[in-house]
Amino acid sequence: MAPLRMVILGRQGSGKGTQSERLTDRFGCVHLSTGDALRAAVAAGTELGRQAKAIMDEGGLVGDDIMNGIVRDRLA
Repeated sequence: MAPLRMVILGRQGSGKGTQSERLTDRFGCVHLSTGDALRAAVAAGTELGRQAKAIMDEGGLVGDDIMNGIVRDRLA
């Protein structure tokens, strides 16, 4: 049987984190928050974290290429 995979999307304050916690408790799956992963990469000073910080410091949005790399690193 394939592992359970879910993606929860929604705007700020819509309850994504709350629902993710409930699903994690119920099904024992791993919760990965892209925002948490981004903040951790910046705090750790990783190469992708430094790139993201530079973009955010200029008021920009971190692109998919950097975010995909951060998520890939988190899943490794």
